[in-house]
Amino acid sequence: MRVNYLGPAIPGLTNPCVSTLGIKEVSPRCYLVEVSDEAGIDGEIMEGDVLVVDESAPLQHGDLAILEVERQLRLFHSHRIGGSCYMREVGGGDEMFAKVRDFRGVVVHRSTPNVA
Repeated sequence: MRVNYLGPAIPGLTNPCVSTLGIKEVSPRCYLVEVSDEAGIDGEIMEGDVLVVDESAPLQHGDLAILEVERQLRLFHSHRIGGSCYMREVGGGDEMFAKVRDFRGVVVHRSTPNVA
């Protein structure tokens, strides 16, 4: 599932979205992405969700992670297999073993937009 880069996650300084996420402190290594319209509106992750991604967090089993695939940022579920991480794209699509050079961070917070 494709995500769109919004910018660094610095409360009060860059993106006003950070203050609406309900978090007061974020690492300087965090940035924001918005889930694309590929997600639809019925899944665990929905179109318009804003994710805080920490590029310095270690990748663990069960994490949501951002990988760069074919010059696009994409959202994956991680599955530890021994010392490797097998990645399954959220919403279907690519499955692969993670390569360090493609890893862009772990999702540490998610905010779903209010649906009226």
